[in-house]
Amino acid sequence: MSFTIVEQVPARGNRCELAVPGSRPELFEKAAKSAADVIFLDLEDAVAPDRKEQARKNIIQGLRDVDFGRKTVSLRINGLDTPYMYRDVVDVLEQGGERLDLIMIPKAGTAADIYALDLLVTQIEAAMGRRKRIGFEMIIETALGMQNVEEIAAASPRNESLHFGVADYAASIGARTTGIGGPHPDYGVLTDPAEDGSRDYHWGDMWHYAIARMVVAARANGLRPIDGPFGDFSDPDGFKAHAGRAAVMGCEGKWAIHPSQIELANEVYSPSEAEVAKARRILEAMEQAQKEGKGAVALDGKLIDIASIKQAENMVRLAEQIGND
Repeated sequence: MSFTIVEQVPARGNRCELAVPGSRPELFEKAAKSAADVIFLDLEDAVAPDRKEQARKNIIQGLRDVDFGRKTVSLRINGLDTPYMYRDVVDVLEQGGERLDLIMIPKAGTAADIYALDLLVTQIEAAMGRRKRIGFEMIIETALGMQNVEEIAAASPRNESLHFGVADYAASIGARTTGIGGPHPDYGVLTDPAEDGSRDYHWGDMWHYAIARMVVAARANGLRPIDGPFGDFSDPDGFKAHAGRAAVMGCEGKWAIHPSQIELANEVYSPSEAEVAKARRILEAMEQAQKEGKGAVALDGKLIDIASIKQAENMVRLAEQIGND
């Protein structure tokens, strides 16, 4: 273990993060009653320029009137390069009460972006005497943001999570796709010919590198890594496959851009009863091994050691957190 200890952000359920346009206030109550862990009220991409001001007013009213229960509520502001961002922050924090938990920062490009927003939020909190400190979620969705992802992740003590914004990222790097997430038929490997001359073509995951890099930056700074949107909400199997590979790579959750994706995300990012039972058995076996002075032991024909404890503890902790929410 390094002498540098990574401090973990406050624990929050983040299996499913539901996007709700600020211009659709009739959806706020439905979102509050949904099974999503986190709701982000959107002022950015989902809101047309001529509706930004009204959407902001809708969100302020919604934060005051809607019972969001124990859900985490986030606000996706407009980009720092727009004329809308400062009013998003000032008006919502000054007029929306204490219900807001997080601010989502789109197209985070440099650590200075996070610093600038931290400065503004800190001043508002001090001036208003706010009791709840706002946390930050950053969307990594540009080549600049991916280049600086490590510095962005460490830029503020308010930081809680990194999100992969696949659509804008694809545009930023000039990827040859118009889809929002998912595979591409041209991204694959053609095998050498077999004895009969046949060849197989295996599709690959064109987003593997981006998500892996984001996960490392998040975990190295104690943040939650979250996979972003999957655009084809008519394809539940595709969504689950996309979410499953991100979960295996270390992501804690995924966006839902349609209510039909909420249960899918919750299913993928919730450990099964069998997985939790096995994790508890690992902890019991390792506890007994340590009493006997052993650093490793066999369970079901497989070696488990000290590292296995951490993996098992993470799974049990997640199951308990889900059960308490």
